[in-house]
Amino acid sequence: MILFKHAARVAVAALALLAASGARADYVWIEPAGAGARILVGEIGAPRPLALHGAKILAASGKAVDAPAQGARWDLPVVPPGDLRFSARAEAVAGTLEFLHARSGRHDTRAGNDLELVPTQRGGSTFRLFWKGEAVSASQVRVSTSAGWNKTLRPAEDGSVTLDTPIPGLYVLVVSARMDGGAAVVDGKRYNEVRHTATLSFWEGE
Repeated sequence: MILFKHAARVAVAALALLAASGARADYVWIEPAGAGARILVGEIGAPRPLALHGAKILAASGKAVDAPAQGARWDLPVVPPGDLRFSARAEAVAGTLEFLHARSGRHDTRAGNDLELVPTQRGGSTFRLFWKGEAVSASQVRVSTSAGWNKTLRPAEDGSVTLDTPIPGLYVLVVSARMDGGAAVVDGKRYNEVRHTATLSFWEGE
């Protein structure tokens, strides 16, 4: 059971700010693999093993997808129609609990994970960040691609971010947040800091 000690607001923080505190910029992302998909941990182009707990894969319908873990990797031979979502948790550093969320696809204009970037229109390139169903504004969104092209997006006045996709390949948008003064107890262990990191990935065709 997870018990949050404070009903505090969410402070949406730039990924660079978390990195400056000594934390790695690990995240989970979903990428296409033939007719299926794979779920990886680390950074795009540099996956690494990381112990994850409570992993869940959900189809667009909300139905759980059964895919056995292979270390910190999941392979799906066939992907259900629509967007795919993943969530898990990890102990990033001592005393810090990290919730990792991933979504692939731009079909759904509603959020499914606790922290999620959502397109403002189906298939669009403008996104809003949602925390538990409520729109919030990110300090910045980091973009990485399979082609090695990287960019940082700053929000507009309404909190949205817009991304140009000039290069074919996989795009992964990353945003991180932390509970402001939050703490949690999971499986009898207390964590002094709680963070959330979410990705949205999609393939821009040739």
